[in-house]
Amino acid sequence: MELVQQLISDYGYIAIFLMLTLGIIGLPVPDEVMMTLVGYFTHLKVLNYELSILISFIGALLGMIISYLIGRKAGRPFINKFGKWVGLKEKRMEKVDRWMKKYGPYTIILGYFIPGVRHVTCYFSGIGRMDFKTYFCFAAIGAFLWCFIFITIGKFIGVINV
Repeated sequence: MELVQQLISDYGYIAIFLMLTLGIIGLPVPDEVMMTLVGYFTHLKVLNYELSILISFIGALLGMIISYLIGRKAGRPFINKFGKWVGLKEKRMEKVDRWMKKYGPYTIILGYFIPGVRHVTCYFSGIGRMDFKTYFCFAAIGAFLWCFIFITIGKFIGVINV
């Protein structure tokens, strides 16, 4: 966590943007903790609250778009080749496809608030060939809500005197 704090202190908004983009793609970045820390920095006036939300939103949305495109282009061949090793056989993938067709857009929004799930829903949306406009709309709603809520929590935690 000290590394995340140091990167944000040294590089500011660029670090937030890059860490969120890479974190959403799947690199081990503590996204929720980082967003709360960003909110705390807005309380201390190190970062601007509105700009932090905007930069975080753009970084998270870009990560989601990249994940979707990877899933759309490489996901099915990858699962067909290696899926049997992790339990993703064709029968299970058909269930995932049905789930994504029925609940996919809402899963994107709600999945954003569950660590690990937000990463998988992006890839499975691409693998299931969800319409990009639909995906983009729901991904943007989820990304904005997630960034807004966690940065705001961090900002208000800074107000609490312990």
